[in-house]
Order: sequence, then C-alpha cells, then structure tokens
Amino acid sequence: MKTLLGFSRIVDYATEIIGKSVSWLILVAVLVSAGNAIVRKLFNISSNAWLEAQWYLFGAAFMLAAAYTLRQNEHIRIDIVYGSLPRRAQHWIDLLGHCLFLMPFVLLMVYDLVPYVRMSVMSGEVSSSAGGLIIWPGKALLLAGFFLLALQGISEIIKKIAVMRGDMEDPSPYVPTHAPLEVETPTGEAR
Repeated sequence: MKTLLGFSRIVDYATEIIGKSVSWLILVAVLVSAGNAIVRKLFNISSNAWLEAQWYLFGAAFMLAAAYTLRQNEHIRIDIVYGSLPRRAQHWIDLLGHCLFLMPFVLLMVYDLVPYVRMSVMSGEVSSSAGGLIIWPGKALLLAGFFLLALQGISEIIKKIAVMRGDMEDPSPYVPTHAPLEVETPTGEAR
C-alpha cells in the first residue's frame, strides 16, 4: 500500500500544479474575448482565429482542471442522502462511484480519443471557418484532460481504500456545502 500511496501523492502533486496553473487560462480567455470585442466595435474587424483561441483557452481550463476538481472533492454530487450517512458509508459510495462510473467513462474516453486525436494530427485538420485555427490542439486537450482525470481517479481510489483500511487519515473529511449557519441572537449568543 505504501507504493500505491506514493504513486497517489505524485499524481496529487502534479494535479495540484496543473489545476492551479490552468486557472490563469480563464483570465487570458476573458482578455482575448474583450480585446476581440473592442477591435470589432472600434475598427469593424473580426477574426475567427481569435474567437477559436478563446474557445480553446476556456476548453483547456475546463478539461485540465477537471482532475483538480476531483482532487479537491469539489465535483458535483447530490447530498440529499449522502450527507445523512455515516462517513464509512460515504467512503463506500465514493469508492463504488469512482470504480463503476468515473473510471469506465474516463477510460472509454481516453481509448476513443487516442485515434481521434492521432487522425486529426496526421491530417493537419483545420477549422472550416475562414481564418480559423488548426483543430488538433483542441482535440489533444480533450485527451490530456481525460488522461489526467483517469490518473486522479486512480489516486482517489487508492486513497479511499487506504482510508477505509485505516492506512491513512481521511484527506477530505465531509463537510456539507449547505450547512446551517450559526445565528447570533440579540444577546450576543450563537445558536
């Protein structure tokens, strides 16, 4: 288990660096969008390449941050039942969800995207829009995002098993997103 947890730490570290780094792509996408809009309004000039670059930047941020979102335990889940269960049952739900839903989907996407990206690169596929960009980098970002998500999924499975076996502390204890707030009464006491 120590070797697997070591692998998990490496994946978590890489995911953390990539996730925090790609967050800057949103700012770049906003600047590209604003610049394109200003140039279009002031000079009546438009460029499909800048529009597509904006899409690529947003897509890159979304796809490359998916593993980081899973790592931070910020992915979408429905807490109606989950939040009322004991933590051990929550670990089982997470483990089964990762094994039965996340990993088959992610691995299928990686399997299907490899030839899809390879064909796009080999053909030199470009946008059908006049002045558009080459397409294979966008497709490669899809593959990279799902590959990173697969690695992070494996890391999460390793950590869930280790927590359930007692080999490590829970790295992300459950805290309900919509927990009731403490209300201060007129006397200054919290309830």
